[in-house]
Amino acid sequence: MPANKTGPSGKKKGRRARLLVIAVVLLLVAGFGYGTYWSVSTVRASFPETTGSVKLKGLSGPVQVKRDGHGIPQIYADTDEDLFRAQGFVQAQDRFWEMDVRRHMTAGRLSEMFGESQVETDAFLRTMGWRKVAQEEYDRKLSPETKKYLRAYSEGVNAYLKDHEGSALSAEYAAIGFTSDYTPEKWTPVDSVAWLKAMAWDLRGNMQDEIDRSLMSSRLTREQIEDLYPKYPYDRNEPVVDGGAVDEATGRFDPKASAPRKGAGAGTGPGGAAQGARTQLSSLSRTLEKIPALLGPSGDGIGSNSWVVSGKHTATGKPLLANDPHLAPQMPSLWYQMGLHCRTVSPSCRFDVAGYTFSGLPGVVIGHNKDIAWGFTNLGADVSDLYLEKVTSDTYLSDGKQLPFTTRRETIKVADGADREITVRSTGNGPIVSDRDDELGKVGEQAPVGDAAPDRGSGYAVSLRWTALEPGRTMDSIFGLNAAKDFNGFRKAARDFAVPSQNMIYADTEGHIGYQAPGRIPLRGKGDGRYPSPGWDSDYKWTGYVPQSAMPWDQDPERGYIVTANQAVVDRTKYPYRLTEDWGYGARSQRINDLIQSKIKDGGKISTDDMQTMQMDSSSEIAELLTPLLLKIDIKDPYIREAQKLLEGWDYTQDADSAAAAYFNAVWRNTLKLAFGNKLPKELRVQGECLRVRPADDTGPLEDLDGNARFVRECGERAADAAQPDGGDRWYEVVRTLLKDEGNDWWKTSGATGRTPGDRNRDELLAHAMKDARWELTAELGKDVDTWSWGRLHQLTLKNQTLGTDGPGFLQFVFNRGPWNLGGGEAAVNATGWNAAGGYDVVWVPSMRMVVNLADLDKSRWINLTGASGHAYNAHYADQTDKWAKGELLPWAFSEAKVRRSTSDTLALTP
Repeated sequence: MPANKTGPSGKKKGRRARLLVIAVVLLLVAGFGYGTYWSVSTVRASFPETTGSVKLKGLSGPVQVKRDGHGIPQIYADTDEDLFRAQGFVQAQDRFWEMDVRRHMTAGRLSEMFGESQVETDAFLRTMGWRKVAQEEYDRKLSPETKKYLRAYSEGVNAYLKDHEGSALSAEYAAIGFTSDYTPEKWTPVDSVAWLKAMAWDLRGNMQDEIDRSLMSSRLTREQIEDLYPKYPYDRNEPVVDGGAVDEATGRFDPKASAPRKGAGAGTGPGGAAQGARTQLSSLSRTLEKIPALLGPSGDGIGSNSWVVSGKHTATGKPLLANDPHLAPQMPSLWYQMGLHCRTVSPSCRFDVAGYTFSGLPGVVIGHNKDIAWGFTNLGADVSDLYLEKVTSDTYLSDGKQLPFTTRRETIKVADGADREITVRSTGNGPIVSDRDDELGKVGEQAPVGDAAPDRGSGYAVSLRWTALEPGRTMDSIFGLNAAKDFNGFRKAARDFAVPSQNMIYADTEGHIGYQAPGRIPLRGKGDGRYPSPGWDSDYKWTGYVPQSAMPWDQDPERGYIVTANQAVVDRTKYPYRLTEDWGYGARSQRINDLIQSKIKDGGKISTDDMQTMQMDSSSEIAELLTPLLLKIDIKDPYIREAQKLLEGWDYTQDADSAAAAYFNAVWRNTLKLAFGNKLPKELRVQGECLRVRPADDTGPLEDLDGNARFVRECGERAADAAQPDGGDRWYEVVRTLLKDEGNDWWKTSGATGRTPGDRNRDELLAHAMKDARWELTAELGKDVDTWSWGRLHQLTLKNQTLGTDGPGFLQFVFNRGPWNLGGGEAAVNATGWNAAGGYDVVWVPSMRMVVNLADLDKSRWINLTGASGHAYNAHYADQTDKWAKGELLPWAFSEAKVRRSTSDTLALTP
């Protein structure tokens, strides 16, 4: 039978010469060069076959792959193993380049593909040992069934690789063939398991906050640092579980119980040893930035939305469940949509499920089966700690004794270069992550340490304890969720979801809704995880984990809905365990709560359309708070006043065509910069942006003996998408607490030279920000305020994460797409995030959106950020993005009859 072939693909950075050679080759492939190396038919040879018949070794029976008009596959088989074997084959068809790059990243082997530019990244990843832990999980933790499924998936991938190489596999591999002899290895089950470590890394909780608080101590007092990390506003922003308590007799969490208020405890400040660690923490922070953030930049805005409404409040009479994880925008999208269907569900074929997964991972991560639906948001639990270690070349200090390191040797192979060998040293707390950068060995060179700390000698090292570095059973959990039939089965599967710790939301076709907080959350002796701990004192070690039976959960709450959007899970004053002190501050979650309440008051019902509309809500909480104050400021300059008038009558929504939203967000960005950003240490400010400031830790007079100002030129060091203040809802809360204190020192600034006073109070600083915003937008958008729009500032460009990021401009043109002018914004429900310190470009997005209709699963809706294909010239490379940008969703066929009617192409896989 004739085959329908619909697509090619993308790559990563190496040395410049390699990129240029590959660039030229790929341009020829794309047809721009009209060269003689390859013809168009050669390029099309790498496109996946979507019709006809293909033999797949290992199948026990025939399998069908039905693709709809957007190339989304639905797979039908008679056994579990055939189902996952076909899944591996199909994902390799569409996304193998992406899969191959990911497995090299998780194994610390990027240098094998992209040369010596990746050695430092590989060394850090080898030090953490993601691949090593994944191997231990596979060998010792995972169930026999899970291993069987992983092996079948790997066999499917390898069956595709066996018959496809070079240009037949993808254009990137053909291009690499001109500069090296690289060929892909066979896929293994551990390649799949290791991807879970990358998920956990990007959703690891408060490690960056832990570093930032310590770095701030070079310029800020303990009280000032705490000003910038206010307490969660439980009185205003509802936690996920409204009530509940841990029964003191059984140790189990009961969502219907009530509990006495408990003292939350004060945060441990940056005293003693923590103050002596700023130098190596600064370097560690820079090293962390180099690790590929596949799921998104760290920050207050990254998170997700998910909510479920019970049938008593819906137009269908059954639950509606919405989910949109906020992750890094990239090409192709992190998510891969598909359905996995046993023709007859039985003990030998247990799955009938559809949703979103990751290429390289069998099963479905988020979605629904015929009985239940589930969604995820990041719980944000504090699951990692940095420890300061007093070390010699061979030992580390622990409770007054010198103990030998645990060591292992790692060899990093480098494309077109010599092998590199590293030694990984570990203490009882974890691997020494500070060994991976020369600067990381420089410990506290200027900062003093407390009397209780050991003499730093040549410096403290930094080790990492992180739950993801301990073998777990998250892969078991994924298959358990896929096959669960009710809330008990869902909770049983959730208990194995060790890392990353997620909020898991639930609905079923019987009408129930629910929530479960899973994950391995550490219990600490001393300390609270907010600052690095002294590794030489065993009192600061972890003492265990929060019992799974005590983790918060809820089912069918009286209010009839559940919202999770990275807010606090439970009221800390009523719960005996510390999950974290660094929750998101609840701006998005409370807006969703308010939207639901506004719809159901007086007996109103929520429809699928309403859920979809809520996902696109762009209201700005900080705009509603600040705009009335901005309008009261008496602006004399008519040029600035012209911009100020844009805010009159504005409803605080951030539509793409809104001039008011553009101006307000510029004012917000400049307010943060003046009040906070210019006062932070260089390690937190945007790289290359320079100020005249007093030297860090300089407590002397403002002038020297000659009357000269004691100021130096100091430039920021952090990537623009990770700098502070990022403008997330933590900063909403910081500013809210200061607004009534008009003379607070945070509102005061110094003049340009540092010797003259600047703004003296709140209103002067806000007026200053309004002026700076007017001039900034004039430069960006032009003089005429009537032509301004938020979308022209707030743009999304989808970048291929290999060749599309660091290649020459013309190569980026080949693989990247955009820009799109977007509405939404930071901490809005439509969370098109931007970093206020770095600029207005979109740095994280709702990476997919779905609304599941439990009354009729065929009336559910979904959308991906890009498309099914990872091949740059495939019709399905970015065919969903325009709809995604407009807030549209695609029909989501699930039943066999509905899938049949929506099928465009059918591929038969035969034994």
